[in-house]
Amino acid sequence: MTCFLKSVEHMVVASSNHVESSPVLQQFKEKVDVIPYGLDKTFYQNNDAEVLEKWKAIYPHGFFLFIGTFRYYKGLHILIEAAKNSRYPIVVVGAGLIATELKAQATKLSVNNIHFLGALGDSNKAALLQLSTCLVFPSHLRSEAFGISLLEGALYSKPLISSEIGTGTTYINIHRETGLVVPPSDPAALCRAMDEIWQNPEQAKSYGEAAYNRFESLFTAKKMVASYNNINKLLIIMIFHFFNPLSHQSLPLIGNPELTYRPLSEGCYW
Repeated sequence: MTCFLKSVEHMVVASSNHVESSPVLQQFKEKVDVIPYGLDKTFYQNNDAEVLEKWKAIYPHGFFLFIGTFRYYKGLHILIEAAKNSRYPIVVVGAGLIATELKAQATKLSVNNIHFLGALGDSNKAALLQLSTCLVFPSHLRSEAFGISLLEGALYSKPLISSEIGTGTTYINIHRETGLVVPPSDPAALCRAMDEIWQNPEQAKSYGEAAYNRFESLFTAKKMVASYNNINKLLIIMIFHFFNPLSHQSLPLIGNPELTYRPLSEGCYW
């Protein structure tokens, strides 16, 4: 992999956390740009009042929400362990190969406040996001590189709970700013975090507002597309000079005439 990365001109990762915590990426920091994933808010607008009322009737007093595919690194077994002595509803949306194993664990531990809803369509997911008290994301391994569900929670102004695994999860969720961050694979710490959110609604609201503001600042689809467009423009300029090695022409960065790229013989700058 190192040989391959030496050969590339540019790399993009979704969070600065991943760069700082990766021994491999640390060797190539000068080649790395951070472009977070972004979401389009219009895709999540849910005007289906009937669906909203259906879920509101089932969970009238709020609930913790997990959304995601059931994979080994998602930490759902930790969430089940954390729920042992709690009473608040925990709604789990998603499916996967370990679903039977997770349900068996919940039954064995007599955890009856976790509700496995299976995979749901967009309208139902949007309604649950809107009604939830908090988005909980217990992924405990670095295989979880980012955490799109955390962005979805932030988009709906929900407080977030995640684990510190040195990846994008804590680039999205800032401890005691947008929510709470706990050590990975620590059911007791996760339980305390959920208790704190549940018992302090005003603080939870404040975290949710901050999460939304951070979403607007960093994680919109518009910002993501603009960042990739800039890299594409840079690539076009590099290709031009590759095929015109003797050119001393300064090219304006497409779309922004104030920024120029000069050939290597003159030095490159923006």
